[in-house]
Amino acid sequence: MKKDSKLDDELQKSQQQIVESGSDSGYEDSSQDHGSEDSDASSEFEDGASSSSGDEDHLGDDNSEDPEAGESGPSEDEDFINTGGSHALGDADDQEDGSEDSEIHQGFESDSSEDEVTPRNTIGDVPLKWYEDEPHIGYDVKGKRILKREKQDKLDSFLASADDPSSWRKFYDEVNDEIVELTKEEAKVISKMIKGRAPHSDFDPYPDYVDWFKWDDAIHPLSNAPEPKRRFIPSKWEARKVVKYVRAIRKGLITFDKPKEEDGPYLLWGDDSGSTEKSNHLAYIPAPKPKVPGHEESYNPPLEYIPTQEEINSYQLMDEEDRPKFIPKRFTSLRSIPAYENYVQERFDRCLDLFLCPRVRKKRLNIDPESLKPKLPSRKDLKPYPVACYIEYKGHEDAVTSISVEASGQWMASGSSDGTVRIWDVPTGRCLRRWEVGEAITCVAWNPLPDMRILAVSAGQDLLLLNAGLGDEEEQKKIREILHVESSAPDNSDGKTPSVSWLQDNKHEGLKLKHFKTVSAVEWHRKGDYFSTVMPAGESRAVLIHQLSKKLTQKLPFKLHGLAVRSTFHPTRSFFFVCTKKTVRVYDLLKTKLIKKLDTGLREASSIAVHPGGDNLIVGSKEGKMCWFDMDLSSKPYRVLKCHPKDVNNVVFHRSYPLFASCSDDSTAYVFHGMVYSDLNQDPLIVPLEILRGHASSNGRGILDCKFHPSLPWLFTAGADKVIRLYCH
Repeated sequence: MKKDSKLDDELQKSQQQIVESGSDSGYEDSSQDHGSEDSDASSEFEDGASSSSGDEDHLGDDNSEDPEAGESGPSEDEDFINTGGSHALGDADDQEDGSEDSEIHQGFESDSSEDEVTPRNTIGDVPLKWYEDEPHIGYDVKGKRILKREKQDKLDSFLASADDPSSWRKFYDEVNDEIVELTKEEAKVISKMIKGRAPHSDFDPYPDYVDWFKWDDAIHPLSNAPEPKRRFIPSKWEARKVVKYVRAIRKGLITFDKPKEEDGPYLLWGDDSGSTEKSNHLAYIPAPKPKVPGHEESYNPPLEYIPTQEEINSYQLMDEEDRPKFIPKRFTSLRSIPAYENYVQERFDRCLDLFLCPRVRKKRLNIDPESLKPKLPSRKDLKPYPVACYIEYKGHEDAVTSISVEASGQWMASGSSDGTVRIWDVPTGRCLRRWEVGEAITCVAWNPLPDMRILAVSAGQDLLLLNAGLGDEEEQKKIREILHVESSAPDNSDGKTPSVSWLQDNKHEGLKLKHFKTVSAVEWHRKGDYFSTVMPAGESRAVLIHQLSKKLTQKLPFKLHGLAVRSTFHPTRSFFFVCTKKTVRVYDLLKTKLIKKLDTGLREASSIAVHPGGDNLIVGSKEGKMCWFDMDLSSKPYRVLKCHPKDVNNVVFHRSYPLFASCSDDSTAYVFHGMVYSDLNQDPLIVPLEILRGHASSNGRGILDCKFHPSLPWLFTAGADKVIRLYCH
């Protein structure tokens, strides 16, 4: 009886603590206007609790503990009751608000090990998402709706939590729609449980050892024998046994039973070509199986398989491939079935299938063709480059064979088969000057110096050096002095037949260089004092180098193997490129020796262009191909581009932009992105950009020449249709 009274006192103390903590935590009830009903419910709850207080075997619901815990002593009861109270506070799903708890627990006295608290919301295991669109979250004990509380703005809640020092102990109870605050004792219990420690502070994890053996009457120890030495050294007998077993396993005297392999799935009606038994042998391929007859091949098929006469007539109008191979017919008995008319043909086809079927399976590489294509950048990332026609220069009466742009980009010169040379103003398209030469113009080329506006024109066996008449008086005076020759004596420094005669041309106010063969191409040196001419008609003395300041002509001190087509100077070094029909030879003019020989592999080369860096060049051919050479890499082409279906007439590099272009007799000009990196380990990047059209074909000829603007990404094209077109970005 004393224990029961003491347990009742402890229960009353714990209930009082629960009521005080619940009132301090700020619980609010959404149904405040039902106070009288809640008091009636509390009185009923008190009656039920008082009736169950005497029963020690039925102290509460699922949360109650074993009543025998009270016999362990006052300290254990106290710890247990305090712990149950703290858990009752922490369990937000089973709490009511503070006002209801105070009314219930004031008149409640029970000898239960844990006080019973009825939850506010009585929906049970019903999912809360069912109440998402409803203004309430459930019902209380009386069946009244529990209205939802107004949701606080996140910013306001953040500011409130920043000002509240105890916000870290608060959490939101979704079932009862309220904010629950943990006490400091509950927070300590939770932190101990997280750390893996005992939640009760009175629990001793290291109790004193209780010796169960009685040593009062003992005189001798249980065993006083010393530890034998064999317990501290490895056993020799076991080592010999292990060696014996190892030798027996190696000799095969001891074998282990292999696990039985279960039969896997297999094709019931198929062949065994994919079985593992034949995996170690040749990849066997069975003969193709004939088609198994179906219902339509029956002598008495169902009526739905028999076509009507209209369907049979429609079969005759179909293609032979789409026409059905067999038309079902119906017979009353097997005796009335005639001979199969296609029997011999089908047997023959079957024999062909057996004879032509492969004997060995060959593995094919499953490679996506798209993965083999090089990953090129987008054209939008490679702008600017010429795209559309901006100006057309018209005035020539025959095909425009050659064009050249002055170093500043302000003027352009053009030569035509009508024997005229014209100078155009690039921005306006106005013709500034015109010369009548009398013969078809094969090539025109501006001097690369901006203050030396001299135009070289090749017509037949003559090479004219003309004063364009552009610039101030000082420039014109200097040009007139350069274009003046004292005597007309030919250059015969080698003592043989004169090769070139330097003559004064008073008609055109310039110089005339008389060659012994037709001149096809003219190229200037970067310093503007030297220029080369090519005469492809004769093999000997086909390439000449002229010095403008001294009025001298020098034959190339090398023997050419093949007919020369084009020649050009290196942009920065003393190298000279000579392109023949099959090869490209690189000479050093200072050391007078052959540096490199490049094998094009083309049927007949037609043009050559050197990159501004000097280490790469392009060769065009009359079979529509272009060869990109990297001289540091190999003497073979790095890349062969097959773009044009007809002859490539000219190829050209841009001076400042990573662009190069080609023109052809198919009346198109191709623009490419050609980036050369300073890193020698990185290959040049070649990307096709645009196909420029607009020229018309005349007498089987298309675009005869193309040149880039010196500073802008513009392209000039001269066509056989007597028109010069300017393409801009």
